[in-house]
Amino acid sequence: MLIQKLNACTEFIAGDGTILRELLHPDKQPLKLRYSLAYAVVPIGQTSTPHSLTTSEVYYILSGQGEMHIDDELQIVEPGDAIYIPPLARQFIRNSGIEPLVFICIVDPAWRQQDETIYSKV
Repeated sequence: MLIQKLNACTEFIAGDGTILRELLHPDKQPLKLRYSLAYAVVPIGQTSTPHSLTTSEVYYILSGQGEMHIDDELQIVEPGDAIYIPPLARQFIRNSGIEPLVFICIVDPAWRQQDETIYSKV
């Protein structure tokens, strides 16, 4: 059994500028997973850098409020929302609330740096 504690995961700034902690990744734990699972935070008033992945991604909003941008679409997101991001979609999320925007990211297949393209800031 593997139980990964959030506080035991190293916090770092991801390529898109979000504060990230990788909870599960097949390259970091001896697990037979296709996907990776991370905990992300966008501080108040901040926006992640536009980026795309060659893989699909899902965000699940835990707390805060934001604006999710996928290609030319914009939707307000809040706790309890699951957002599907298709492969190669240009995406970013803006914290439009009064508290940190916190969400879980699932990338399938698992996130790899070579699968990500970072674009210039919004």
